[in-house]
Amino acid sequence: MKYVILVYGNATTRQMWENMTDEQRLEGWRGHTAVREGLAASGELVISEALADPSLTKRVSTTMTTDGPFAEVKEHLAGFYLVECENIDRAIEHAGKLPEATFGLVEVRPILDIMQWAPES
Repeated sequence: MKYVILVYGNATTRQMWENMTDEQRLEGWRGHTAVREGLAASGELVISEALADPSLTKRVSTTMTTDGPFAEVKEHLAGFYLVECENIDRAIEHAGKLPEATFGLVEVRPILDIMQWAPES
């Protein structure tokens, strides 16, 4: 089954990140690298990416495209890991190793099998 591990950021974590020494920042990235390498080694990693700042976002509707950010929110999506694990507990195990999990900023969500919901032809 596929799961997405969503990593969020907020103003507090952004400030903390900006106030870190280079060595502390490197240690944070090492945490992500360790999770990514572990997932790749186990064959459970599908893809992982960090996302650009929310201010670079574009929202698309059928009538217009607008620049972001869009709403006053405390948190924004900072990155994700798409994994294929035997169950959600395994995905949670990986998610718990991410540095942001300390702040409660990591979410695990099952991927919907869209073919289950598609009408038959």
